[in-house]
Amino acid sequence: MGRSRGGLTTKIHAVVDRRGLPIRFVLTPGQASDKTTTPELVGPLRLRGDVVADRGYFGRHVTEAIEASGATAHIPSQSNVRIVRSVDPELYRKRT
Repeated sequence: MGRSRGGLTTKIHAVVDRRGLPIRFVLTPGQASDKTTTPELVGPLRLRGDVVADRGYFGRHVTEAIEASGATAHIPSQSNVRIVRSVDPELYRKRT
């Protein structure tokens, strides 16, 4: 559990397969950044194909970790960065 504006909270970060079934998950305190879970989530996995993630996982080290595991990262950029990276809307809609 972690303390955030809403009180004591916990985040669940998950990697799921194409059917939405969980492969791996990590629990973090509510105030923790989503980016901090990437090494633990994708590090031990051998990924193939496309990995679609939410904007909260945007970051060079996240993309590098996904591509090092053998997949292509599709993560839109956050609004506060200079380099804007977009994702195909149809592909992004399919994330779970």
